[in-house]
Amino acid sequence: MTDVDPFSSATQLLGALRTGGVSAAELTELCIRRIERHDVRLNAVVVRDFDRARQQARAADQARARGATSPLLGLPMTLKESINVVGLGTTCGVPDWKGYVSQHDAPAAARTRAAGAVLLGKTNVPPMLADWQSANPIFGRTNNPWDPGRTPGGSSGGGAAAIAAALSALEVGSDIGGSIRVPAAFCGVYGHRPSETLLPRSGQFPLPPLPNAATVMGVQGPLARTAEDLELALSVLAGPDVGEDVAWKVALPAPRRERLADFRVAVLPPIPWHPVDGRIRAAIDDLAGRLGRLGAVVKEVQPEGLGDHREYHGFYRTLLAAVTGARVDAETRRQRIAAFRGAGDDLSLAAARGLEGSAGDYLLWHGRREQHRAAWRAFFRDWDVLLAPAINVLAYPHIERAWPADDSDLTLTFTVDGHSVPYLHGLCYPALSTVPGQPATAFPVGVSREGLPIGLQAVGPYLEDLTPIRFTALLAREIGGFRKPAGYDQS
Repeated sequence: MTDVDPFSSATQLLGALRTGGVSAAELTELCIRRIERHDVRLNAVVVRDFDRARQQARAADQARARGATSPLLGLPMTLKESINVVGLGTTCGVPDWKGYVSQHDAPAAARTRAAGAVLLGKTNVPPMLADWQSANPIFGRTNNPWDPGRTPGGSSGGGAAAIAAALSALEVGSDIGGSIRVPAAFCGVYGHRPSETLLPRSGQFPLPPLPNAATVMGVQGPLARTAEDLELALSVLAGPDVGEDVAWKVALPAPRRERLADFRVAVLPPIPWHPVDGRIRAAIDDLAGRLGRLGAVVKEVQPEGLGDHREYHGFYRTLLAAVTGARVDAETRRQRIAAFRGAGDDLSLAAARGLEGSAGDYLLWHGRREQHRAAWRAFFRDWDVLLAPAINVLAYPHIERAWPADDSDLTLTFTVDGHSVPYLHGLCYPALSTVPGQPATAFPVGVSREGLPIGLQAVGPYLEDLTPIRFTALLAREIGGFRKPAGYDQS
């Protein structure tokens, strides 16, 4: 094996595999050694499948020797713990599900396996995938590679930490409240929330392997060290779910632009009631200025109907509560409604409505959602991408959060430039693209003076996922992309 930099992109590692610079078996052993050495302090890869990974790597080398050319052939990667894999447990961090072993592969597992990937294992999550931390009673807490005293984000936080520390070459996570984009921003990597119907949404949780069209807003998508790797992952993962695959095919449009100077870049105006860390605001201002000097059209503007975002975000909280609360028992539902109604603010009341709503209400909410989707379609006739924070804070120190969730959730706060901000308000920027189902790519723009990654998101036109991905790839050439956290060089 020639010297292989474990921090290389997945695309570069696949190039080395194709040219014989490294074998799949050697690359897999390298990743296993790194997990065994470095994951002691990170606790990112919590479900390990090394024996089968070694078998898959040997099979990949044999297939390549026979002339096989699968797109991920021999590439070691990981999946989020909530994604089902035959023979591995799926708990979603919930003690009641400890001991469940999946008898089926999720579409994400099946497609990456069919593309030749080597599955090292699965990465840590918070209970029910419901936090921007990744700590649970089964596997414990995952730490941020840049500062182990801080969260790597959630709910795909184990995956983002594994990518940033080069324990894995590629990861598949999921996102309904920023669960791909926030960990990417906190760990300084790339993450893509796909257009809502681009990838199958089925295959998570200890549930039958069947799609459910009524389960909206939640998606699955990749995390990686480069934007090009996101595009590679989409080429494998994109496509209809079971049943629709009889006739439907995916043919993603090419990126709208190939030069930064040609992009029409909208910048989201500040949200008056939602403070953003000054370091994030400064990064957006600096990037907007830089893009303007390069010749891009840059303007502070947003889709029609967003206003001050308060009503828009309340609508998101209603839909989120309806979707995530669908399977809770009657007593838990009653307790949550009482807590939200007791809080009394407009956003808590919006969440309560989601738990109280009828099937008829849900249908009407979908009609309202389509109005927002139409406004976003109109917006992207004039603009190519919309720049915004991925969340309003940088990676924050670990906090204790109750599980099962209780009223204390409504009193938790972030500190933003010395001011306390309600914790659940952190959903505001993730919700921006989740409500209409737009694609959004989280990308690194630098590191703060304190040594913490700063990340933003680029929201793109529906089913034109390659446009925001290509935008962030071009940006990396201009401002730099992924940076290695200190302390993980030794393999």
